[in-house]
Amino acid sequence: MSYKVLDLFCGCGGLSYGFTEAGYNVALGIDNWKDAIETFERNHQDSKGIVSDLFNESPKFIAEKTGLKKVDVIIGGPPCQGFSIAGKRIVDDERNKLYKSFVSFVDFYKPQAFLMENVPNIVSMGKGIVKDNIIKDFESIGYKVVYQVLLASEFGVPQNRRRAFFIGLKSGDEFSFPTSVSLNGNRVSSYDAISDLPDLSIPDGSKYFDSPKSEYQMKSRQNSKGIHNHELTNHSEKTVDIISLVPDGGNYKDLPIEFQKTRNVNIAWTRLNSKKPSFTIDTGHRHHFHYEFNRVPTVRESARIQSFPDNFIFKGSKTSQYKQVGNAVPPMLAKHLAVQLKKYLNV
Repeated sequence: MSYKVLDLFCGCGGLSYGFTEAGYNVALGIDNWKDAIETFERNHQDSKGIVSDLFNESPKFIAEKTGLKKVDVIIGGPPCQGFSIAGKRIVDDERNKLYKSFVSFVDFYKPQAFLMENVPNIVSMGKGIVKDNIIKDFESIGYKVVYQVLLASEFGVPQNRRRAFFIGLKSGDEFSFPTSVSLNGNRVSSYDAISDLPDLSIPDGSKYFDSPKSEYQMKSRQNSKGIHNHELTNHSEKTVDIISLVPDGGNYKDLPIEFQKTRNVNIAWTRLNSKKPSFTIDTGHRHHFHYEFNRVPTVRESARIQSFPDNFIFKGSKTSQYKQVGNAVPPMLAKHLAVQLKKYLNV
């Protein structure tokens, strides 16, 4: 049985990719960002992607526009800028219209289940008021909701990325989150993820230079004929000189005092640690550097750290690609959730 999925605020499709890998049929992905939808359609060839502003377009309009009348699961990560408003109902804040749109789609389609993803501190905002209101909003339309903050590195992703997931079931059953798959605390390291990728810009589709050095790299290369999205960033000579002073796994504290304040952010001059999972891959800020080379990771290296396979190709400008990668849910984590969710769905 292939369950039909609607992905709202889909971005480039990290969540969708995980669900597809778990055997679901992602019928439709919606986002208001054209580049992300181009990437989505390139990598989800059995799915339709549409550029649409869910701030203004209703579920009924989308259903009529796309012909999508029924779905089994709705997934997505609505932007929640207004969720920091503590002490009053979150739905009263204009900026939460996108979150309300997600709720309205669940109410309209009444799927068997939904999965909503967000930043981890959504659970503690307003001393729990935000989280409580999210649960209430979905309970009021007939769903039994649970939430949990998951750490991606516990599910085979080479990254210590924390995300909050709210999962609701129409049946009234209570979803039980999957448990860590990291045996004996073994996590995939940055070295395991990207050590086979060269320190030079190469044309898209270039053949691999090295044999895979880890099981993770072998898995990443499956169904891929070469390397894509691997264009190096050119830093100034001064930046390269400063990066070179930071050891593997180090940060600004390892620099001579005169360089420590050259970037006034606490994550500045941070190198990946080759022996550990990466810190959270962001949307392209230039403060995080390769554990060995004196540069920021390429889009492909960032995608590997996010657990995208090498045959997942990003479209748009390099800046846009970085943002697409950084905004995504790691597909490998999404797949674990999707596999677990199947246990609760009816044929």
